[in-house]
Amino acid sequence: MSNFTPSRISELLRRHGVTPSRRLGQHFLVDANLVRKIVKTAGIGPGHRVLEVGAGVGNLTAALAETGARVVCYEVDGRLGPVLEETLANHAGRVETRMEDALAVDWDTALHGEDWVMVSNLPYGVGTPLLMEMVQNVPSISRFVVMLQREVARRLLASPSSRDYGLPSVIAGLHTSVRRAFDVPPQVFFPRPEVFSSVVVMDRIRPHPDTARAISLAAGAFGKRRKMLRRSLESVLSSPERILAAADIRPEERPESLRPADFLRLAGVVRGWESAG
Repeated sequence: MSNFTPSRISELLRRHGVTPSRRLGQHFLVDANLVRKIVKTAGIGPGHRVLEVGAGVGNLTAALAETGARVVCYEVDGRLGPVLEETLANHAGRVETRMEDALAVDWDTALHGEDWVMVSNLPYGVGTPLLMEMVQNVPSISRFVVMLQREVARRLLASPSSRDYGLPSVIAGLHTSVRRAFDVPPQVFFPRPEVFSSVVVMDRIRPHPDTARAISLAAGAFGKRRKMLRRSLESVLSSPERILAAADIRPEERPESLRPADFLRLAGVVRGWESAG
């Protein structure tokens, strides 16, 4: 891992004719100390199965493999295939590289077994939709240690009625216990982004049976977040005022005032009404 100095990474990219892609949101991590900090935060070792999305030049991948964990890494940029072959040559027995678009992967087929840990420097362009998809629909991943734009991390961690609170906050709150591990300055990347990043840790919790319904209701509500709930939920509920009253939620409230637990309670009332009807 110590061989992944900024000068070596720059030389690797230059030698293989790779320039970072703005379209793919590529910002390569070039600080070895930060790589070590991410791996330590992940708390992995022999026997762990690790998923990495956005392998880049393979410096985080190699550090994960050095713990003794088995690593499956994805990289959509075919130009980086030869780079990864070179940088991961000493870890062939512990690393499987898949040159695929993670947004198009059938994760039920791709990941065998339970208790995977996802450790990734997620590309800026796809980080939020990919993470939300995996949190909701890939239960084989029990822990996420991911680097995201700091503003995205704030949304995951936001409390009700705050500026950053929204649908990602509800999804994260209903599926995981989430915390911010540390912030990351722009200068540890090549090229430097214009924003700070954050590493967040999300440990999966057992979902409530009404979680999917609660998220669907939250999505409808936040789709019209400036409106009162009695208006914003009209597209997903036939009698929003009556159902809100039954859930002990004032129809005049706005979506950002409801906690994840409130959306769950509302979902339970909707389920009861549907069963009775």
